[in-house]
Amino acid sequence: MAAPNPGIPQQQTAAQISPGEATRVLMRCALKASLATLETSTGHPYASLVTIATDVDGTPLFFISTLALHTKNLLSDSRASLLFDGTDASGDPLAGGRVTVMGRAVKTQRASARERFLARQDHARAYADFPDFAFYELVPERAHFIGGFGRIVDLKPDDILVDTKGAEPLIAAHADIVSHMNEDHAAAVELYATELAGAPSGPWRLTGVDPGGFDIVCDGSALRLPFSTKVETPDGARQEFVRLAALARDRKSKA
Repeated sequence: MAAPNPGIPQQQTAAQISPGEATRVLMRCALKASLATLETSTGHPYASLVTIATDVDGTPLFFISTLALHTKNLLSDSRASLLFDGTDASGDPLAGGRVTVMGRAVKTQRASARERFLARQDHARAYADFPDFAFYELVPERAHFIGGFGRIVDLKPDDILVDTKGAEPLIAAHADIVSHMNEDHAAAVELYATELAGAPSGPWRLTGVDPGGFDIVCDGSALRLPFSTKVETPDGARQEFVRLAALARDRKSKA
């Protein structure tokens, strides 16, 4: 299953949003990324594939084992980068969007990292408590965005991360919000995908909420839906979910 322009509302195109916003969409929509580390024995770049989630502010999260070569590399040298590929299977892939985020990969024991990663990568629950696995975050130092030919921009951390100051009530209620939407409003979640993002129907589920919007996944695809205003509380999120559900139903009725 694949959706056109994943994470970008139908009334917008990738060229109409800023490089920073395009990067945030790419990162929030990613289910996997290429991780580049420095091989301990030779210093050569080593690229591998990891599954991905994002913390509330957009910091990339991944879950890796000490048995893996990339983990051994990181324990020796924390410098790393992640390539998020937003190109699709049609046309020239070099004309599509992608971003490389560079920084240092460090272990994290934040409850939000575990919660958000497992909500997005449900299969990882099977080994979430294995002693050789740990959650890591890539602390961004800079990013290099390519949005097609002639659209190449270097970005700073503030360009790609979301300001969460003041959103502590929303963050504290994150698990309850996700559970409530998936258990009691699954039909609305599917409407967000089909009517607001042009995605095929299916068992879409909410995986993350943050001040700027929310993320949903289904059968190997992910979408990003933005809020119309910065949301800092559970009630603010509820109001946005209600507004978007009404908008989706209106569009469906006029189709």
